[in-house]
Amino acid sequence: MTTTINRETYGKLLRKYLPQSITNQKENQRILDIAETLSNKHDLIPEEERLLDLLVTLIEKFETEQYNFGTNSTPLSRLHFLMEANNLRQADLLAIFGSKGIASEVFNGKRQISKTHAIRLGEKFNVDPALFLI
Repeated sequence: MTTTINRETYGKLLRKYLPQSITNQKENQRILDIAETLSNKHDLIPEEERLLDLLVTLIEKFETEQYNFGTNSTPLSRLHFLMEANNLRQADLLAIFGSKGIASEVFNGKRQISKTHAIRLGEKFNVDPALFLI
């Protein structure tokens, strides 16, 4: 069953948030923040549900294009790619790994990225934590 939306109300939401094709990480973060606010809201009106659906579509499109790692990538190569794209070094992620030793083992390929670390990395880079898991 299709829910009918009020075009005027939906138009006001569109004018307020100005959703558009995402072309960079800053825009992606802005749309993620709006989507998170809507997702956490109880009792969304149909127009807000439609807007949230649009925002999720924009986010998924951007992240698929931005983080298309191909079939030969590994969790570690994806991490290196995101670090380079965000101008980060190993030392910048020590809080995620909890210790210099664990971080060193992960970055040297001696240890897999754990589920906990994957979740933290996903939050850090605003990506699906599954990118960091085999």
